[in-house]
Amino acid sequence: QAQLVESGGGLVQYGGSLRLSCAASGLTLQYFAVGWFRQAPGKEREVVSCISTSGGSTNYAGSVKGRFTVSRDNAKNTAYLQMNSLKTGGTAVYYCAAGMACSSWFWGYDWWGQGTPVTVSS
Repeated sequence: QAQLVESGGGLVQYGGSLRLSCAASGLTLQYFAVGWFRQAPGKEREVVSCISTSGGSTNYAGSVKGRFTVSRDNAKNTAYLQMNSLKTGGTAVYYCAAGMACSSWFWGYDWWGQGTPVTVSS
């Protein structure tokens, strides 16, 4: 059974950094684009970033561009989201998802992780 598992979330101070991981099992991640989404309390899920199958193409939401970096290690069947200079607006549950191509819409992905919470304290 295909499964994505996020890890690396937690409590971080304003301006700090976290690195999220998205490990796949039962799924060969190299054949899929990986998107990162987040959902803050009381808000809709929004796209944060996406990386293509080869890693040659990446996209970022304007709010995180220059601070977040998405990457992948297909040999480890894992994708990552490095988050630097975190702001309080970054408090949310972060999800990774796998799909045939990068998409800004959650329905563009076929597999989802359970999410990992990130809290940015001021």
